[in-house]
Amino acid sequence: MNDGSPFTVYRLRPLQRQVDPEWLDDLPADDPRAVRSRMDLRRVNGVMGHARIIRSALRGRLPGSGARVAELGAGDGTLLLSVLPKLGDCRRTRLVFVDRQPVVSGETIRRYAEHGCSATIDAADVFDWLAHQTLVFDVIVANLFLHHFKPPELTRLLALAACRTRLFAACEPRRARMPLAGSRMLGLIGCNDVTRHDAHLSVRAGFTDQELSALWPADSSWTLAEGRAGLFSHLFTAVSVNRER
Repeated sequence: MNDGSPFTVYRLRPLQRQVDPEWLDDLPADDPRAVRSRMDLRRVNGVMGHARIIRSALRGRLPGSGARVAELGAGDGTLLLSVLPKLGDCRRTRLVFVDRQPVVSGETIRRYAEHGCSATIDAADVFDWLAHQTLVFDVIVANLFLHHFKPPELTRLLALAACRTRLFAACEPRRARMPLAGSRMLGLIGCNDVTRHDAHLSVRAGFTDQELSALWPADSSWTLAEGRAGLFSHLFTAVSVNRER
């Protein structure tokens, strides 16, 4: 409030979380605008530094050779190419990419194989996949994925994930004024209309403070960490205290 003082500080209202449908989710996988938008997302991930952020979150926490890793909402599956090989020995790592519209190419699978990783693709709804999964993964990663869900769905998703992993790491848009402003400038790096539209919605649906921690199952067997990561992102990690679970 302005009290007439020349030194009055104006406080902007926090952005309220709002989840709206994104165009890319409804476009056919082979639609040219969707193909271009997925290419844009690689660039956006690079600008946001998400591979670096996720590497930092996983460093020293992977069992090494023979790890089981799943990525939810994996898209084209290229993100972990900049993560796993830089964390040490990833030979015999078993990767599963989960997505309703899997677009992981044979070339991407081959690149993982060059590092000794075997990658498979599960075209599935994430809730069905988690509910019927029998394996426990060393790591489940979600990148720019959780913000698509409203609280009831998100609470269910996190509860299911907690049963299927020893470490959960999610890198999401940070819901704040600076990321919102940045989302409106993506045309400057050549992003198409789909990416520009969805980026704005993604920030409005993003996270801040301890919002994801509040939705994770209330259980003392987990160590949770959550907060700002870089200029535009929000990182949440849940690590099982009992790594043998």
